[in-house]
Amino acid sequence: QVQLVESGGGLVQAGDSLRLSCAASGRPFSNYAMAWFRQAPGKEREFVSKISGSGRITTYADSVKGRFTISRDNAKNTVYLQMSSLKPEDTAVYYCAASQSYSVASDRGDYWGQGTQVTVSS
Repeated sequence: QVQLVESGGGLVQAGDSLRLSCAASGRPFSNYAMAWFRQAPGKEREFVSKISGSGRITTYADSVKGRFTISRDNAKNTVYLQMSSLKPEDTAVYYCAASQSYSVASDRGDYWGQGTQVTVSS
């Protein structure tokens, strides 16, 4: 029903910035809350941030507060994750997910992208 494609990952140095994008297609984008998760090798999937369908409400994990900003452009069917002051511990595969409910979007998604690799060197 919904296809999600992440892009924008890459190899950067600590302190650098990077912007991830997640492009959606298939169903009306504004109907879904969107979230970013990340998973490092050998670790559990970790919630990063989420945003309501309208873009009015956002939530951040404590580990990224003040450094990451989630936003969306419903006209472009795209959600973004602007990452600044990157740290080596931010290294992970980053996934975007769509959910019908904002309240549970930090726990699960109804649709998932394929992920994009972010690597931060020290």
